[in-house]
Amino acid sequence: MATTPRTPQPAPIRQLGDPVLRTKADPVTMFDASLAQTVELMFASMYEARGVGLAANQIGLSHALFVMDCEGVVAVVANPRLTGLSEETETAPEGCLSVAGHSFPAARAVLATVVGQDETGAPIEITGEGEVARCLQHETDHLNGKVYLDRLSGEVRKRARAEVETVN
Repeated sequence: MATTPRTPQPAPIRQLGDPVLRTKADPVTMFDASLAQTVELMFASMYEARGVGLAANQIGLSHALFVMDCEGVVAVVANPRLTGLSEETETAPEGCLSVAGHSFPAARAVLATVVGQDETGAPIEITGEGEVARCLQHETDHLNGKVYLDRLSGEVRKRARAEVETVN
């Protein structure tokens, strides 16, 4: 009798205030069945939360790993490094699964390139523009212990702090 593959139960998304979101992730060194299970869990959690990207620390894991499904780009990136950012930026609404219910205009490079490894350990390079570039930058920030609110400035930052702090 054949068994049907099971989708893992989604993990809860950690919210702003959880120290794991402010901790730099550890490099991924083992590309094995355990990592494949983690990737499945991350995709299940991201889709359940209706997100377009998810970093491992957002579900409490210290792996330098993110998944994304943004504008047709579906990817797994371990040990990501931003290697190219355009000088041109765009300020657009940005949200985060770890800052649920909020969206604020954030400036990001219009074009971004990330290099890292896929789930098998093979080298990967992704270049994207617009929302894909925003996602690459956002998820890489998470793995460096940053959230998009850190990128806000001026009145937008003040408004964001006031709104988010009343919730958290």
